[in-house]
Amino acid sequence: MSQDEKFMREALKEAGKAADRGEVPIGAVIVSHGKILARGHNQPIGKNDPTAHAEIVAIRKASAKKKNYRLSESVLYVTLEPCAMCLGAVVQARLGRLVFGALDPKSGAVLSIMTFPMDKTNHRMEILGGVLAGECGRVLKDFFRGRRIR
Repeated sequence: MSQDEKFMREALKEAGKAADRGEVPIGAVIVSHGKILARGHNQPIGKNDPTAHAEIVAIRKASAKKKNYRLSESVLYVTLEPCAMCLGAVVQARLGRLVFGALDPKSGAVLSIMTFPMDKTNHRMEILGGVLAGECGRVLKDFFRGRRIR
């Protein structure tokens, strides 16, 4: 198993925590020097906070732990392609690398509904999509299938 798959599996565990709380199952981990620095999962319903996406929760925790808003040596692993808000936060945090699982055809801002103009920003990062995409997508499909049955 590759490092990317290993850490995406950790993000999938976070997605499970979100699902257990009735939140859309998206999970994220931030890794620094091969170790998990922070974890996050979707919490907008529970926190009554539309910005409490998995990525932003993890970025806030990592920044607090590092006592620095710049996370340039870190990698964000997230189970779903980030939305525009989250991708903007990734750029502002100066993350060195972004790795995501499934594409998001409804609000994905990396490849799906828009392509973020990385060439026009003051920060560029490596981006890799599709890591464990099948598993990441299945978690979401199963969650929404269960919601429709109720």
